Amino acid sequence: MAKHTTKKQTKPVGSKPNSKQSVQKPVEKKIELKFKFNMQNLGKWLLVVFALFFFIVLFVSPVNDEAPLSKVLQDIQNKKVNSLSVEGDVITAIYKDETQVLTRKEPLDTAVAILQDAGIKPTAVELTIKNQSGLKTLGSILELLLPVILTAVIFFFIFRQMRGAQDSVFSFGKNKAKVFMKGKQNIRFKDVGGVDEVKQELEEIVDFLKHPKKYQQLGAKTPKGVLLVGPAGTGKTLLARAVAGEAGVPFLSMAGSEFMEMLVGVGASRVRDLFETAKKASPAIIFIDEIDAIGRQRGTSLTGGHDEREQTLNQILVEMDGFTPRDNVIVLAATNRGDLLDNALLRPGRFDRRVYLDLPDIEGRQNILHIHAQGKPFVKDIKWNMVARRTVGFSGADLENMLNEAAINAARANRKEINYGDIEEAATKVKLGPQKRRLQSDEEKRMTAYHEAGHAVCAFYMKYTDPVHRVSIISRSMTLGQTEVPPERDKYQETRSELLDKAVMLLGGRAAEELEFKEMTGGASSDIEQVTKIARAMVVDYGMSALGPINLSSQSEQINYRRGTVIQSDLSEAMQSQVDTQMKKIVDEAYQRALKTLKGHKSKLDAVAAKLIEKETLEREDFEAIMKKKTV
Repeated sequence: MAKHTTKKQTKPVGSKPNSKQSVQKPVEKKIELKFKFNMQNLGKWLLVVFALFFFIVLFVSPVNDEAPLSKVLQDIQNKKVNSLSVEGDVITAIYKDETQVLTRKEPLDTAVAILQDAGIKPTAVELTIKNQSGLKTLGSILELLLPVILTAVIFFFIFRQMRGAQDSVFSFGKNKAKVFMKGKQNIRFKDVGGVDEVKQELEEIVDFLKHPKKYQQLGAKTPKGVLLVGPAGTGKTLLARAVAGEAGVPFLSMAGSEFMEMLVGVGASRVRDLFETAKKASPAIIFIDEIDAIGRQRGTSLTGGHDEREQTLNQILVEMDGFTPRDNVIVLAATNRGDLLDNALLRPGRFDRRVYLDLPDIEGRQNILHIHAQGKPFVKDIKWNMVARRTVGFSGADLENMLNEAAINAARANRKEINYGDIEEAATKVKLGPQKRRLQSDEEKRMTAYHEAGHAVCAFYMKYTDPVHRVSIISRSMTLGQTEVPPERDKYQETRSELLDKAVMLLGGRAAEELEFKEMTGGASSDIEQVTKIARAMVVDYGMSALGPINLSSQSEQINYRRGTVIQSDLSEAMQSQVDTQMKKIVDEAYQRALKTLKGHKSKLDAVAAKLIEKETLEREDFEAIMKKKTV
């Protein structure tokens, strides 16, 4: 049986608003690209025209049959011809029966002279002469110039390709930053929610750039760098875009991976070019996204060499340390792995400020929901404070994705407004994945129902466990059922009693299987994994066991980055044995408490399982109604 999920899992992702990003590139680059595009089309059309011209000249010939000139003159004498049309060296004879016959004359002879030599009066037949001197002249000119033009076009394309290859080689060292000029970035601080303290820090940076004299009069220097650190999806890149929109100064954005290239020294060259460009546009902001791609600690390479990444990092250190107070250029950087950055990069004088972003609290989530709810039609009775409480642990990107999924769900149902049910389903989908209708036997469905009922009943009777929000045996992702027990408030620490009660709730599914079926399934593997992590943290990290307040995690496995080897734990066998004993003791006690709780409330367990088999999903109200109902 697949794994069961009983604990809220958060998958933070990037957070972006609904507004569109406007990227302003240098005008010279746009003109150059347009010129190349037009020249390529011109060359193609010239080649097509030349090919058609040669085809017409060389292969196209008259389709009408020709007659000897003597026969046409004889027919004129016999008065069978009504008129003659002369076009160059071609004579068209139009007979009285309206048939046409073609014949040819010598280039130097004229039609009148030919008739007189044959003893025919020119007035005996109607004569029409078409002048083609202009076409002959044009043909002669084309005949002379066409080879020259064709040769020039061929050489032009050859030289341009050679020049393009040369430019591409020398352009490796140029930076590839996206440039946002003043007024070309429509994101503002009001479009970012849940990070009020961080916005206050960045508003000071914007004020530095707008009013530098105010700070210089007091001897204050502009911060050289600001590092944004936080989990993915908390809005680091979005905040940088808001700074670009608020500051009204050139904003050069570049990802850390864009510095790296196959050629040695290219990363350092791009760093120099980026900072030189920013200094020329001062005041300006440089934004380096995912700086951990190039800013990791030096000397951690498994090869032990001075690789390209370290050269790039060294150049960044030099450029940031070489700033003068009058440069008025600030470097913004973002990463979700601040622990991997080199210490020289983090010291004051380079990144003077480190701003930490965390998952939003209930007030921050409510602000984010209001921002992303704009432009979407919701029913009037939506209580956003309840939605904010429901989404503890969600990042800004999770909330945006949740509202988008809610809109999709409403559109799929052909409704014009989004209701709370859509939001609830979207929140579950973001956290656990979409529903999957798996074909299960009645016995498997019954096992799943008792497993989830065991989680829910144990959670209900545990003193320090949050209320059960939903119980379901509908498959999602890799799980056959879910018992959702989201925290009702933001928690920044957990007590020993709360951790023990959580362990009991997690083992309630396995205990219900043993109690009802005298059997065990593999569906509890995820629960066992989470309980083991809790027990290990209590013993090793939190000092919540008989071993006392001793932090044993620092002596667990460590990686020697310089040599690329793994150092095994240097704990003594006796101490390691005691750690294992304490962990097992915590898990065993939690399991026995779960069995005792379910045995004492077996009727409630049966009632919840039966209702799950019937309805598949129980909301909080339905579940609590069963638990509070008096049994006969």
